[in-house]
Parts: sequence; C-alpha cells; structure tokens
Amino acid sequence: MIKRKIEIAVISDVHLGTYGCHAKHLLTYLNSIAPKKLILNGDIIDIWQFSKRYFPKPHLKVIKKIMSMAANGVEVIYITGNHDEMLRKFRDTTIGNISIVDKAVLDLDGKKAWFFHGDVFDISIQNAKWLAKLGGYGYDLLTLLNKMVNWYLEKRGKERFSLSKKVKNGVKGAVKYINDYEKVIAEIAIEKGYDYVICGHIHQPKMTYVETKQGSTTYLNSGDWVENFTALEYQFKRWKIYNFNNDKLAPFIVHDDFAEMEVKDLIAAITIVGQG
Repeated sequence: MIKRKIEIAVISDVHLGTYGCHAKHLLTYLNSIAPKKLILNGDIIDIWQFSKRYFPKPHLKVIKKIMSMAANGVEVIYITGNHDEMLRKFRDTTIGNISIVDKAVLDLDGKKAWFFHGDVFDISIQNAKWLAKLGGYGYDLLTLLNKMVNWYLEKRGKERFSLSKKVKNGVKGAVKYINDYEKVIAEIAIEKGYDYVICGHIHQPKMTYVETKQGSTTYLNSGDWVENFTALEYQFKRWKIYNFNNDKLAPFIVHDDFAEMEVKDLIAAITIVGQG
C-alpha cells in the first residue's frame, strides 16, 4: 500500500469513548499517511465520559494504530486537553517515541510553531468546570441523536448533516465566542513571536493569516473527528487542512493484529503510562 508521506499530521478532539466519535474514519485516515511526527492535540480519549460499557473495537483500534505508528519510528506528541486532563499529571513523560506534554514549540523550516489544545483560553472551562462537563454530556447526547438522524437520511439516499454544527453556527453567542477565541490566541501568538499557532478544542477547522500592528501569525485549528473529520498536515513548508469528506481516499485494510484488541489492552496501555 502506498501511503502519503508528510512531515507532520495534527489531529485533535477525537473523543474516543463517546457516541459522537467517528473512529473508523480516523483509522482510515491514519492508515493512509506516513508522517514523521503525529501530534495529538488534546481530547483524544474522552476521560470525562469514559465508560467500560461503551468503548467499541474501532475506538480501541485507533489507540492500537497510534501505538503501532510510534513503534515503527513515528514521533508521537500527545498534548493534553480538558477532556483528557487526567494525563496532565504525566506531563513531560516520554515512553519510547511517545511524549506527553501540555504544549509544544517546534522549529519548522526556520519558523516557530506553537502547539496547544486551547482549553486554557476557555473561560467556561476555567471558571465553571462542572458546567462545562454537564455541557459535554448534553453534546454527547446531541451527537448520538445526530447519528440516528444521519442513519435514516443515508437509508433514504439523502445527504448527511450535523445537528450540533447547525446549533452552534445558529447561535450568535457561540459564533462570537469562536471569533473571540481565535482572535485572542492569534494576538498572544503574535506577542510571543510565533509564526504559527496550532490548536483545537472548539471543533472548528480553520487556517487564516492574522496581522496586527505588532506583527503577524498564521492561526490553525485541526477541527475534530466528531463533526468535521479534519486534520492538519505540514509538508513542503506549507500547511493544509485535510478533510475526510472532501479528500477521497482509497480503502485501507485494517491489520489483522487489530482484530482481537479489547478493553484490557486499553487498560494495559494506560497502566504503562502511569508507571512511566
């Protein structure tokens, strides 16, 4: 199988362990690329809503695939987010090719790139964590309902749509929050002298050039694998947003060694991290 060689792939907001996660789409994508670095920019495993009752095999296969990529020489940088904040107690831990950090700064062809999840800029998370978690459960219910609606639409041969995206885009307050979030992050990146600032958290894939009186930066958001199915890719000194729905892929076969993966494998993986 021919895989696309890229320098860096960035994914975030996968939310493994929730009904909204499209793990099969992500697994297809990961099987299609051969990155030198894989940056997991937060909320990969949704520990807020983790339950042994719901962690299907495709979700476990994503974890297995990431571990397999690391074992085969890919540098995996796991940047913690708010839904997987439990891992922050293991910040600056390195196991083989996998490192766990709260943020990262990389030199990309002479330019500085600043990576972080983005929840530190979210006032609702910082000042009312219980409310944010409650909102997370409501969001999960909405995505479960969305799955049922899309199943019906696909059976009727009609186009899928995102309920949660329509709700967010239709609320002026949410739109203002997103715009403020992007503006604040870009301005801070400019103050700090970063050429690129790469985050996630708000499930809004975007790449835009921002210029102020103090300087300029490129703001990038990797989106998510709940609604948008997007990633960021860096190759040939350029960034691009990969979109699973638009960038068609040939099917990739899941390796046989993924077939028997169970919850015990996930628990073993977490235990290894804890011992590190």
